Amino acid sequence: MNSKEKNEPRKVAVVLVDRANYGRLKPVMKAMQQHPGLRMQVVIAGTMVLDRFDSPHKMLKRDGFSIDSEIYLELEGSLPVTMAKSVGFGIIEFANEFKKLNPDIVLVIGDRYEALSATIAAAYLNLCIVHVQGGEVSGSIDESARHAMSKFAHYHFPSTARAARYLIQMGEDPQTILGIGCPSGDIALHLTQDLSDDMINQIGSGAEIDVCRPYCLAVFHPTTTEFGDESEQMQALFSALEKKAMQTIMLWPNIDAGSDKISKIMRTYRTTYQPNWLRCVTNLSPELYLKVLAQASCAIGNSSSFVRDASFFGTPVVLVGQRQQGREMAAHVLCAEAEPIKLLRAMDKQLSHGRYPCSYLYGDGLSSQRLTQALVNLVPYVQKKLHYVVQEENAVKTLGCTESLCAY
Repeated sequence: MNSKEKNEPRKVAVVLVDRANYGRLKPVMKAMQQHPGLRMQVVIAGTMVLDRFDSPHKMLKRDGFSIDSEIYLELEGSLPVTMAKSVGFGIIEFANEFKKLNPDIVLVIGDRYEALSATIAAAYLNLCIVHVQGGEVSGSIDESARHAMSKFAHYHFPSTARAARYLIQMGEDPQTILGIGCPSGDIALHLTQDLSDDMINQIGSGAEIDVCRPYCLAVFHPTTTEFGDESEQMQALFSALEKKAMQTIMLWPNIDAGSDKISKIMRTYRTTYQPNWLRCVTNLSPELYLKVLAQASCAIGNSSSFVRDASFFGTPVVLVGQRQQGREMAAHVLCAEAEPIKLLRAMDKQLSHGRYPCSYLYGDGLSSQRLTQALVNLVPYVQKKLHYVVQEENAVKTLGCTESLCAY
């Protein structure tokens, strides 16, 4: 008998492993917090708990959320082997915490390796898993992690109609798809546009940014399946930005294999050249990040937010390299190889074009309410089956086929 059957609030463990997770699940968490049928349990891990990422967990507390579990699983080094080992540590630690919390549902999002470890732990503890943003296509190891999470998950909340179709083609039951839309759009489409210089210049270091003048937003993460090439790619990005010399806000990379090299290049460049156009920032709140993205004249780099979140604002984007290869993209995205001349040309083209129309490819701004209500209404279950198998079994029963046909 689950907690819902006992007329108690259903316990939902929300797993957050980085700043992007929080930015996209924050509106869902707000809606869950207000729903009498749900009791939210917040489990944070990955870079959410690390000081060098500006301790994003402090942001949760300021936003009025309680934290039920903090998990430390990241091994230093930013190497493929440290990522692989961190998954193993994560499975152990998440298993311990889920055993203590005993949630009815575990809510995970995206494709991070830390979230994959949470998903594996939950599955082996016979916990019902709801996965947000499954069925998408991209580059890097994230592509494999995302689909693995989808196969472990019992219910899905994909961001687009194509992603929902891909989940069904992967053998997921259409009845387990709870709705469509990315929760980040719930913030983006209702965002106030108040952005001041102080909001940016009181954090980070480097040049003073005048938000009333055109500026670029740059975010560049390592692509784990191209480990070893990140230094050359980052140098190419800096070369293009230097030639453009437009004031630029640059966020530090995530913790994936290769990030230490990118961070070193950023620090060395900033210290050596002291550019009067560059400000480096560790972390921004979800709302502030979206405001910066919304008002940027151009965003350049390889963050998935440039594909997803920028679409709500029509911010011109230069998408660098292969990290987001295969994602659904609205008209605002222009892809370019990590070569200085090609990046500079792409930036010039996007700056000349200016803002694009708002796109609703990734949602209509109402996803959080739909997902929250679905968490109340769904019937938890444990044993999954490929939907193809269910269809075949039903066909067998209908036909009353022979033993040989059943074996086939």
